[in-house]
Amino acid sequence: MVFQHLHFDDHERVVFVRDADSGLKAIIAVHNTVLGPTIGGCRVRAYGSDDEALTDVLKLSRGMTYKAAMADLPFGGAKSVILCDPKKKTREMLLAMGRAINQLGGLYTTAEDMGMDEDDLRAMRRATPHVTGLPEDGLGVSPGPLTALGVYHGLRAAARHRLGKNSLADVHVAVQGAGHVGGPLIERLVRDGARITVADMDRALVERMQQAHGAAVVEPDAIYDVAADIFAPCAIGGTLNAGTVPRLKAKVVAGSANNQLGDDDAGRLMVERGILYAPDYVINAGGLIKVSLDVMALRHGRCLDREAVEHRVTRIEDRTAELFSLAEKRGLRPEDAADTMARERIARGKQAWAA
Repeated sequence: MVFQHLHFDDHERVVFVRDADSGLKAIIAVHNTVLGPTIGGCRVRAYGSDDEALTDVLKLSRGMTYKAAMADLPFGGAKSVILCDPKKKTREMLLAMGRAINQLGGLYTTAEDMGMDEDDLRAMRRATPHVTGLPEDGLGVSPGPLTALGVYHGLRAAARHRLGKNSLADVHVAVQGAGHVGGPLIERLVRDGARITVADMDRALVERMQQAHGAAVVEPDAIYDVAADIFAPCAIGGTLNAGTVPRLKAKVVAGSANNQLGDDDAGRLMVERGILYAPDYVINAGGLIKVSLDVMALRHGRCLDREAVEHRVTRIEDRTAELFSLAEKRGLRPEDAADTMARERIARGKQAWAA
């Protein structure tokens, strides 16, 4: 029963999608619409079980609500997952998924996520207009580099708070994942003079980082053992847990991956070990800011100004610093302080709506 699921958080709507002709199996989770209609990416992943997929979509959609609230966006949070090996997804599946999203009548607008690319979104857009984040929308850029920009500013705030550094020059960052966000993040860090160690399952990606930026390369599992100042998880979520956190040598954890904490022990252990955690949905909101502004611009027939959007993303640095201060003031772990701030913003929105 979904209502009794551990990660069901008063979700407003959970839709199970099945299209026998294409073989599509998917779940759409609409978490909260208090602040507005929802936005959230569509993920394609070969889950180990249906329950694993449900857990993922419930946690991700809740995170999107809090991410939008913390970014002061007039949107709620949702997410969708397609239960399929990304290499086996078909155009017919994507069209069927687009039709399912369209049936929600604009309640949910989707965007790119793990296992999806721009051509997949274009295929879905043939079945529904409720797709955003394509280069031809708004700024003419993909969300990944703007997500990286926000994470970069989150790292700056964390380095200042925990390491006492106003610059990332000569700061050693261990980056887990060098894809759509990890790659651009590494480029920014290198421009600041940071030293990089990187790991990724895709050997071609790490070799590119090594050749282009002089990054040191380690095997995927060895990234936890690197003696770095900052550990930046930029791949799949859930990698921080009771097994991996004790291996970390870093003083800061700050990255782009969604739902980085695999269990509650992870946050507790980081506090015990003196590791500062920058909550993922606070610092990885750059892509959401971009696609949200795309949606608003398209609704009002306006073109986006890239400088204005990037300025809004850079404000993640101030928001992250505010979060760390609140956590210390209230004696909270950073992730709990972030949840508190997000819930307070949603409550204010609900009061305004009721009035």
